[in-house]
Amino acid sequence: MNGTVALDVREVSKTYATVRAVDNLSFRVHQGEIFGLLGPNGAGKTTTIRMALDIIKPNAGEISVLGGPMTEEKKSRIGYLPEERGLYDDMTLLDTLLFLGQLKGLSRQTARQRAETYLREVELWDAHDRKIEALSQGMNQKAQFVAGTMHEPELLIVDEPFSGLDPVNTRIIKDLLLRMRDQGTAIVMSTHQMHRVEEMCERILLIDRGKQVLYGPLDDVRTRFATNTVAVDLTGPLDEVPGVERLTPHNGGYHMTLKEGVQPEVLLRTLVNMPEVTVQRFERVQASLEDIFVQVVGREVAWDDEVEPT
Repeated sequence: MNGTVALDVREVSKTYATVRAVDNLSFRVHQGEIFGLLGPNGAGKTTTIRMALDIIKPNAGEISVLGGPMTEEKKSRIGYLPEERGLYDDMTLLDTLLFLGQLKGLSRQTARQRAETYLREVELWDAHDRKIEALSQGMNQKAQFVAGTMHEPELLIVDEPFSGLDPVNTRIIKDLLLRMRDQGTAIVMSTHQMHRVEEMCERILLIDRGKQVLYGPLDDVRTRFATNTVAVDLTGPLDEVPGVERLTPHNGGYHMTLKEGVQPEVLLRTLVNMPEVTVQRFERVQASLEDIFVQVVGREVAWDDEVEPT
């Protein structure tokens, strides 16, 4: 991640009739990072994305894209993979990509070269002459990804990029996103797959009912909500351990829940000093993102498709 800001949202609000879909939201996305935009059903994610893309206007606040207000020229430097897929069913895959690539400012020759390169990368070249309607759900998903990225955007917004993909194709798309990040692309990823966020995102924004709930580096967020349990792998006899309230076998090792007031470093010192015990791994058990969110908002959440007010 570098210091260049690709997307800067400042105190933005949007109201539909009497519904406050987005409420005084602020965040930044930098070039060369994957930024997680997260929240439950109706949180305001889709509205935020639409405002960033200048599809709808905020009622208040400012949005800077690639250094300033959105322009027609900047739209060719942005990629978007919507959750609702929308390629042209009666066109062949290659013709669709040539058409969309030229709309993004590519010459027909460049669009043809890029389309073939990307289709081969996602293992779709053999289907280049098929109509979109003849593609499977997973093939359609990969085709949509190519359509949104073949012009090599500086800012990419992806909404549920792994939907409908098997593990092999998920890995293909994941690797492409990581490569784009490493090449300097700013990526905003909205997904309900929390484990993908934990794998890929450096910073996150969790929103609920249009408001910011958590914002910042993922490691910092997880540290703030660290549990009082540590995961330990060791060899040697182990019975009662001073400072441990509960000892639970876990994946060949132990989860040790500390008594109130006991710090992990104190437990580690205790274990190291125990005769015939060798500590091989010792780390604090991190709360999952979903656990953290439920804890913050104080209720169970539904990670379902979002339906914004109209």
